[in-house]
Amino acid sequence: MKYALIGCGRVSPNHIVAASKNKLEFVGLCDISKDAVYSLKERYPLIKNVPYYKDYRQMLEQEKPDLVAIATESGKHAAIAVDCINAGCNVIIEKPIALSIEDADKIIEAAEKMNVKVAANHQNRFNPSIQKIRSAVEAKRFGRIFHGTTQIRWSRTESYYNQATWRGTWEMDGGALMNQCIHNIDLLNWMLGEEPVEVIAMTDNLNHSYIEGEDIGLAIVRYKSGAYGVVEGTVNVFGGDMEEALCIFGENGTVKADGTINNIIENWRFADGLDDEDEVKAEFSAAVEHIYGKGHNPLYADMIKAIEENRPPYVDMYAGKCALELVLAIYKASAEGKSVKLPLKDVSTLDFKGRF
Repeated sequence: MKYALIGCGRVSPNHIVAASKNKLEFVGLCDISKDAVYSLKERYPLIKNVPYYKDYRQMLEQEKPDLVAIATESGKHAAIAVDCINAGCNVIIEKPIALSIEDADKIIEAAEKMNVKVAANHQNRFNPSIQKIRSAVEAKRFGRIFHGTTQIRWSRTESYYNQATWRGTWEMDGGALMNQCIHNIDLLNWMLGEEPVEVIAMTDNLNHSYIEGEDIGLAIVRYKSGAYGVVEGTVNVFGGDMEEALCIFGENGTVKADGTINNIIENWRFADGLDDEDEVKAEFSAAVEHIYGKGHNPLYADMIKAIEENRPPYVDMYAGKCALELVLAIYKASAEGKSVKLPLKDVSTLDFKGRF
């Protein structure tokens, strides 16, 4: 299966390693920075002879890849994705899939028309800890789920934002919730039914005057099921990243995953007594080397099978839109100072330019 990567920045090594492990045929690397591409080529000899393109449209036309991964700045995801889809390519899109409801819908419409597969790169769904929690949700072991919480307590300093001028801007990124916290927001959605219907929220920029977006966001979400979600996201933690945690509270079960990226099961308690808490903690907790975790490889493996078997990918474009929509709803609720109902008609990060 012919594969190309568009965007050779910070997260690109995870895509290169996953593509290699899944035995994809590299046919193109694209980035507006030649230095970025050649830096990767020096780091990964397996791509040394892969053609470099500055224009992804030229690469699509000349190489005709079967699968393309998009890892550019967030504000360019949608336009590139639609072009790839219209060229007949299946696509993996780094989070978020877009920065507006309109653009997310354009991706979905194009993919449905062209009959290609689109995966949202929410790789933390593949964490062993998260898979274990999801299996309990699907088996209805919680009974009625009352509420879930997500806490993303990280640190991002000025040096991080200075690495790329697009970071923290409304046009190309958004703030902490859209960039750092959207993975865990996706997990909360997934566990509580992916149908948020109402949000109340507050966001602010308390410690990052050099970015346009928020550095803290707090929200309460009501889901169609009747369950509630609580979101706490910040990049203001002193001393480095603290944790990314997910808790689910039901009438018959209580679970907490935390660690760097929900990779450690801390609490596992169910009324049915089907498993031992200590055994579950030992078996389904796994160390990770960095915040990207180990989920890219299984996400790629699933995407390849989805293409071969003509089925939706495990993390599809609708899930990507759902996570995006909840972040935008939080932005809107905070900006308007009132509850916001979902689904949203048309909201974009650009609507909040000048907010702080």
